[in-house]
Amino acid sequence: MNRREFFTSLIALPALVRPASAEVSTINLGKQYGLPFLPQMVMEDHKLIEAQAARLGINGLKIGWLTMGGPGALNDGLLAGQIQFVNVASPSLATLWDKTFGTPQEVRAVCTVQSMPYVLTTRNPAVKTIADFTAADRIAVPTVKISGQAMALQMAAAKLWGFENYNKLDELTVTMSHPDAMQSMLSGQTVNSHFAVAPFNYYELRVPGIHKVLNSYETNGRHTNGIQVTTKAFHDANSKICIAVRAAHEDANTFIKREPKVAAEIYLKLTNDKKNTADDLVAMISDRDIDYTTAPANLMKHVEFMHKVGRIKHLPKSWKDMFFVEAHDLNGN
Repeated sequence: MNRREFFTSLIALPALVRPASAEVSTINLGKQYGLPFLPQMVMEDHKLIEAQAARLGINGLKIGWLTMGGPGALNDGLLAGQIQFVNVASPSLATLWDKTFGTPQEVRAVCTVQSMPYVLTTRNPAVKTIADFTAADRIAVPTVKISGQAMALQMAAAKLWGFENYNKLDELTVTMSHPDAMQSMLSGQTVNSHFAVAPFNYYELRVPGIHKVLNSYETNGRHTNGIQVTTKAFHDANSKICIAVRAAHEDANTFIKREPKVAAEIYLKLTNDKKNTADDLVAMISDRDIDYTTAPANLMKHVEFMHKVGRIKHLPKSWKDMFFVEAHDLNGN
């Protein structure tokens, strides 16, 4: 879905309605593709937000779910007030927070969604490390420069060649959604490398001739991949809904860990995934590198990098500056 189609689709969604002295009756949540968004799929299928909202006295809450190929349109929708909650990577949180800092639309996080690595794959046999990429290679990322994968590539470049060369590989990156990037990799068209998330890196690595180049944990340590955010204006006017969203994430995480096969079946149903069985996905969900958790991990390392390269003006003192106070009980860093 491109941005024009995205905003056209919003017109067909139920309009936000706010009865006098009450929280809104309809919200829209945005997500992207892949297993990083499994908690939201469980929330959608089991209506976990609706159940938590009802416990707080908000009955009949209606929810729209939107899936996009990258963070750009989701961020636009959030700032335009068309989407109330967006699941973003750490670069988008820091950028949105910095851009809206001190305004009613200031963007902060309700909780994180998971910790999960980005895995860079290639079909170029000559590429063993990122040092082997040449001008002939093209690397797919969800959005050049601003996606989590794009920044992970910059951090890896800075570690290898020195900080001043952090953007050395940027000219090789191409904006593509994960499904499109995978198809391009398999067909040998447009890109020959893909900085992927699960399950797409698993799909690709099954194919003879495709191999791993880098796992982002190797550069950054275990790190947060997804973060659930909203605006301060929405939060302050709809605090119970924000509490319900956080609680629904906790419920979804518990369910995934307790019933991984059922969670996998939900994923297959909502994504129409024909490449895997539920057992295949259970193996991915159970990977020790993947943790569905609401607590941030190594978030400040990413934010400090962004400040150092000049992508954000304001440097938060801690991760808590970018999260609503209700999330400050999380054991994060």
